[in-house]
Amino acid sequence: MTFLQELIIAIVQGITEFLPISSSGHLILIPKLTDFPDQGPLIDVAVHVGSLLAIILYFRKDVIGLARGGFASVGLGKDDEQRKLFWFVVIGTIPAVAAGLFIKLGGYLEGFRSTDLVATNLIIFGILLGLADRFGKQTKAYEDMSLKDAILVGIAQAMALIPGTSRSGATMTAARALGYSRVESARFSFLLAIPAVAGAGVLAAFDLAGATAQMQQDAIVTGILTFFTALATMIFLMNFLKKASMLVFVVYRVLLGIALLALL
Repeated sequence: MTFLQELIIAIVQGITEFLPISSSGHLILIPKLTDFPDQGPLIDVAVHVGSLLAIILYFRKDVIGLARGGFASVGLGKDDEQRKLFWFVVIGTIPAVAAGLFIKLGGYLEGFRSTDLVATNLIIFGILLGLADRFGKQTKAYEDMSLKDAILVGIAQAMALIPGTSRSGATMTAARALGYSRVESARFSFLLAIPAVAGAGVLAAFDLAGATAQMQQDAIVTGILTFFTALATMIFLMNFLKKASMLVFVVYRVLLGIALLALL
């Protein structure tokens, strides 16, 4: 990979991971719309890990709270509220982990890297995001999370393993439909991403260890570049959702999906 390709992938991932427009879908489109070779799933995971580090930095107070909840779960603390939220994040992660293992072990990963699948999901899940954002109430906060809500948002995250769906888009759609505000939907969506993306990073570490020196270098450089782009995007999105709806993302998804189907 050239540095230009690494930079483009990092910018695309950093922007699209947190905007509800499907980062994996855009990553798949890069080699199809340019002369670049397919970067492969190892680079895809590396840039997601870069995004994960940005989440941890931006939501460091929430991450510390979840850590306290984890310690409380093993008798090293007494914060019942944080312990409850910690377990809701864990429970919400289980569907994505199970689905991810099924896809990886079943050898279905390459079958998901098709442009028509990305285009179709961009449209379908874009419309669902628009409906949830338009009609969903804004009465709940992250601290109001219930077991049922955690499971439903977790199932939405598992569905987002299919490119074009968007992990943040699917989880925010579910959260908005359940009555969470836009900002709180994004907040829980990003916190829910931490264990899921961390797990994918651990699995990728084994692949990275067996990769060539050049592939290792490409993965590390692209991941670092993604971190800075993702952090800037997250700051923008959280401020944007305080004063605007998700309509612009819905329109973008639908128009991009239609354009890709027309090109096909």
